[in-house]
Amino acid sequence: MTMSLPIDAAANELLSTDPLALLIGMVLDQQVPLEKAFSSPYVLAQRLGHAPTADELADFDPDALVALFAAPPALHRFPKAMAGRVQEVCRALVGSYDGDAANLWRGVADGPELVSRIAALPGFGKQKSQIFTALLGKQYGVRPPGWRAAAGAYGEEGSHRSVADIVDVDSLGRVRAFKKEMKAAARG
Repeated sequence: MTMSLPIDAAANELLSTDPLALLIGMVLDQQVPLEKAFSSPYVLAQRLGHAPTADELADFDPDALVALFAAPPALHRFPKAMAGRVQEVCRALVGSYDGDAANLWRGVADGPELVSRIAALPGFGKQKSQIFTALLGKQYGVRPPGWRAAAGAYGEEGSHRSVADIVDVDSLGRVRAFKKEMKAAARG
């Protein structure tokens, strides 16, 4: 599958070919525009001179990793916290999935198991786990039985609720409009 978010083509290519980059993008997708979150794995790879592995990031000196995240332009609005979160996720991958992000979804029996595995990662609550499940199903071809139902409303075909539904500038606008409506409804 080829990701087609409205970001740099090289960043999309990395997300399409490197499951860890995709997972890191999802980790970073909070309190920053999604373009920033999903471009940052590519920027991190450029700073390191290669796409990192989960083992490498799990063992990285925490202060040095924060420095990589904080260097201008920062990879996230909260570089220290998010460098730590990425490192925690990588340590979980090393501990439970042989350091291979694809093992997170490889061999799952069904959608609920996939959501459960994702939700066990540091920083992944129910909503974020459902969004990542929808992203994997809609754009990455990871479709165990029942994945749409397990992803909740994010798994609905034709919806425009999250990054899972973004394939171009138009769909990005539709997702942003949906999120704006939800925030307004929550306030009023």
